[in-house]
Amino acid sequence: HCLAVRAVCQREIDCDRGNGYSWKITLLRNYWKSKVKQEWLSGKYSSIPSQFSLPEKSMYPMDVHTWGEILEVELER
Repeated sequence: HCLAVRAVCQREIDCDRGNGYSWKITLLRNYWKSKVKQEWLSGKYSSIPSQFSLPEKSMYPMDVHTWGEILEVELER
């Protein structure tokens, strides 16, 4: 599970591991973020007509770098 999460959230995982968090804590801190980020990166929400159409689980607190990654992928589509 940790490696799957790292495939999506490499910067976050590496930062947490560098700060001394165990793999268990790192996974707990980043699991849902990786799920939501992967959905955004895969284009699941590319053709949503408005923010009111987004499913409840489509949002998660993410930093500016993560939203930048998502925006770059969207602009390339």
